[in-house]
Amino acid sequence: MTGAVSVVWDEGLLAYDFGPEHPLRPGRVALTMALARDVGLLDRAEVIAPLALSGADLTRVHDLDYLAAVQAASESGRAAPGYGFGPGDNPPFPGMHQAATLVCGATVAAAAAIVAGDALHAFSPAGGLHHAMPSLASGFCVYNDPAVAIAWMLDQGVERVAYVDVDVHHGDGVQEIFADEPRVLTISVHESGRFLFPGTGFPNEIGDGAAKGTIANLPLPPSTTDDLYLPAFDAVVPKLVRAFEPDVLVTQLGCDSHYTDPLAHLGLTTRAYAGLAERLHDLAHTVTRGRWLATGGGGYQWASVAPRAWCSYLAEMVGSRLPERLPDAFLAEASERFGATLDPRTADEVVALRSEHRQRVESEVARAIDALRGNLFPLHGLTV
Repeated sequence: MTGAVSVVWDEGLLAYDFGPEHPLRPGRVALTMALARDVGLLDRAEVIAPLALSGADLTRVHDLDYLAAVQAASESGRAAPGYGFGPGDNPPFPGMHQAATLVCGATVAAAAAIVAGDALHAFSPAGGLHHAMPSLASGFCVYNDPAVAIAWMLDQGVERVAYVDVDVHHGDGVQEIFADEPRVLTISVHESGRFLFPGTGFPNEIGDGAAKGTIANLPLPPSTTDDLYLPAFDAVVPKLVRAFEPDVLVTQLGCDSHYTDPLAHLGLTTRAYAGLAERLHDLAHTVTRGRWLATGGGGYQWASVAPRAWCSYLAEMVGSRLPERLPDAFLAEASERFGATLDPRTADEVVALRSEHRQRVESEVARAIDALRGNLFPLHGLTV
């Protein structure tokens, strides 16, 4: 038995939309929910609504002047300079404040279900906007819903939270927000900032003062494949989480690490996401008494990858597995509603590197692991 599982959903979450030309497509979440429904995962979970949040809920993380700027931009479609908005990554859109607040309300609803004991595992697929800073929009992210939910849980008496981020981009916003908070461990496994936005997330970033040792970064080289990524994860993440002894595990499950993703350069397949799901599920049950809050995140193969990836995690939560073939009803909805023609297979072909290339990638992965372990493991009483 996995225990009760909650999924937070409302069609209003699709309003978080920068426009049809923007890579962060709300369709990725709509199709995830459609696939979860069509393969029976929602029959094993309770679908709950987002919570209505106030400005006070957001100010646990975000500055008042920033909230005012977002609200003004929501009304006019234009933003004052200095807050990260403009053409490109973060174009302001009407209703932006309300849409971003609803995403935060969804992830806080997942946290509330866990804190109240109504669910062991809770999934907020529209969440995972991990780049937003206290007073800055960044990387398609207006408000930082994982951070808002973590701060909410701390205020409810949760003593320690471990945040594990497997998005291909460094979870810089969550790291920055909790950089001086010893009750929160932030771990990010991502493509190295030497090659990819936001250019941060290196092993020497470990926190300062009372929070020293609560920041962990594992930057991986381009072309890292399943068979290199999963052992790297195993070499650092479980040990740090177990040593920290958190009360709740929070995960950001961006699937832009897929080998076909157009905005990054890692080499994962959907098999890796199923493997990560097993590992995170085990950590939840062996460390946090099952309490696992998961969010979505990036994923720019929004129709062909994100639904399969996120349903792999949800399937693990509810004690199921995806079928080998996508249901006909789902394929038809993807085509009719979004114009997406999809391969019906749920698993990808294996991605392998030529020997010389693999040796270079493997060497860089090993150096990243050694640097992280050398900087952090002694601070947690772990053997390097």
